[in-house]
Amino acid sequence: MRLVVQNDKSAPNAPNGGVVGRRRPAAGRSQAGVRVRVRGGITVLTVAAIASACAPAGGGGSDAVRPTPSRPPLKAPPPGPTPGTRNPQAEAPPAKKFKSAHAAHAARVAAARRWRLAGVPLTPPPPPARKPKITTRKGFEVDGHRELGLPSVFTTVPTQQRVVFLTIDDGAEKDPVFLRMMSDLQVPYTAFLSNYLIKEDYGYFKRMQRSGVVLNNHTLRHPYLPSLSYLAQKREICGMQQVIQERYGKRPLLFRPPFGNYDRDTLRAAKYCGIRYVPLWNEEVFVDHWEFREWDRRIRPGDIVLTHFRGRGDWKGTMPDMIRRFLNKVTADGYAVARLEDYL
Repeated sequence: MRLVVQNDKSAPNAPNGGVVGRRRPAAGRSQAGVRVRVRGGITVLTVAAIASACAPAGGGGSDAVRPTPSRPPLKAPPPGPTPGTRNPQAEAPPAKKFKSAHAAHAARVAAARRWRLAGVPLTPPPPPARKPKITTRKGFEVDGHRELGLPSVFTTVPTQQRVVFLTIDDGAEKDPVFLRMMSDLQVPYTAFLSNYLIKEDYGYFKRMQRSGVVLNNHTLRHPYLPSLSYLAQKREICGMQQVIQERYGKRPLLFRPPFGNYDRDTLRAAKYCGIRYVPLWNEEVFVDHWEFREWDRRIRPGDIVLTHFRGRGDWKGTMPDMIRRFLNKVTADGYAVARLEDYL
């Protein structure tokens, strides 16, 4: 069975993740939680274009390439306040209502100044009345993808609107300043959470949800899924569905596989657990640089941008520093940030 690998970064002569020829699998994370920076490059194992880099691994009859752990285990930060107690510093202020478009724009200008942005973030257009048709990106299919009705795997939403979608993975960093910044700037984003990182402070993500953020599935323990059997993958995905439903009241429709790696069993398990979409990404933003999937290193309408809940323990800066880099670029390139779920 063909394994689809998303995080490969070692192509020679490819600038920061451009796709050139065959590449080795990216270093990953063990089932115990070994962490890596998830890179936005890609190797798609198609018969016509790219030589197979699969190696057999036990697990549901799948062929798999196991990433090599390269960093110490990622640990969750200390838990937040005791459930049921308030923490005013971490509370994201409710969205403000303005009497006029002029007042709303003035507030956005003031917020951009407070957060030291280079420009005022652009206001996204209204969501499309007719949702675009989401299909699996060519080369990202698994055997029997269409016949089995498996969830669509995509990196860009088909739209002519100059919008991008910000997605944030895992849940390791729980920065109250980040919540205030995003609420103040009214920037939408989508979260993909892993239970082993959020369980010590479920309340942080509840506050995030109250501000309008949709909380989605990134597995219970962030394993390299293609190395697991179908049943083990189903436990990881369905288990996280149950956690989100119990803690936040709604089973997600979106799922992102750890490291962007999956096989047919992954998508079969995701479908069984109620997942409809598997959004990956076309760009990844860090606190100090961007990485691009496409060779020309350009943002395109409808691109999905990946980043992570990380702070100074992993980056040379904070989550607000990362958001500043993200917003400065997309604004300068003429893009607004829209809400992914509004297009699905």
